[in-house]
Amino acid sequence: MDFDNNRPIYIQLLEDFKIKISTGDWEAGEKIDSVRNLATAYKVNPNTIQRALAELEREGLCESQRTIGRFVTEDTKKIKSLSNRAFTSFADDFINGMESLNIGKDAALKDLKDYWEEL
Repeated sequence: MDFDNNRPIYIQLLEDFKIKISTGDWEAGEKIDSVRNLATAYKVNPNTIQRALAELEREGLCESQRTIGRFVTEDTKKIKSLSNRAFTSFADDFINGMESLNIGKDAALKDLKDYWEEL
């Protein structure tokens, strides 16, 4: 993962963890890898991973089980809400970008559909 030097790393990790949960890479109820292993994988200090996971837990997206580790929440409503917020964020960015280019809704949707089919 390439980090943006203008934003705290733990926030970027938190965002990545949320994406993993919302896309199902980390499934509901799944054990999250250890802080040490995540720190090695992301090439960051374990304290930074710990901070991101603590925030994830504070938001109710994971739960700690003493001596066993952390697990992704089994609350599928929270996970669905997380996915919906991500969709809304991407959609807002798309709409704002189209508006800044003075491209109307119908043209933007047609161009998006055409482009998507080319991929």
